[in-house]
Amino acid sequence: MFTKVLIAEDFESSNISVQKALEDLKIPNPKYVSYCDDAISWIKKKADENDPFELLITDLSFEEDHREQVIKNGQQLINAAKALQPDLKIIVFSVNKKQSITEDLFEKQQINGYVRKAREDVKDLKKAIKSVYNSEKYISYDLKGKEKSAFEFSEYDTLLVSLLANGILLKDIPNYLKENEIKRSSMSAVEKRLKDIKDALNINSNEQLIAFCKDFGVI
Repeated sequence: MFTKVLIAEDFESSNISVQKALEDLKIPNPKYVSYCDDAISWIKKKADENDPFELLITDLSFEEDHREQVIKNGQQLINAAKALQPDLKIIVFSVNKKQSITEDLFEKQQINGYVRKAREDVKDLKKAIKSVYNSEKYISYDLKGKEKSAFEFSEYDTLLVSLLANGILLKDIPNYLKENEIKRSSMSAVEKRLKDIKDALNINSNEQLIAFCKDFGVI
């Protein structure tokens, strides 16, 4: 099994799934980073020390903050990592479920595995890590051989997600909607709509919903 693993993931909730999968597989001392630039720095450092990482697990979407980054997303990170270490195994762990994107990742960027953030993703991650260790490619079962129907976001849906992405707390969204004379401004209406969107996309949390919408350019 892998013993030198690097994880690039900026959402704590997703990190919990990765941590659980690695613990179950008894992978010792994985390195966690929240920024793509830090991931590349570690890959270069370990390669220079002749102690390279064997596996990189990365998200595709990374939230921008006060710290300016040269490498801003997972796809750029994969390219940079492959340039430094061509034999590095890579598993993408993302909410993105668009077939054209996953196909490009396998065909053009030569990743080894793709796991979708969803229910039971810990079990899926463990299968992916085992498969990649055995030099097999892995993709989440529900993404194999079929294009997912796109969810149609209304202006109201996009507004709700944008407010969350901009740091407005869920409890404060109804006041914002009322102040801007937007219908369906009650807390129950907001919570119900967010739940309906997440159920339709098979997403568990508001954080995953924000990441999904950024990946697909909804917000």
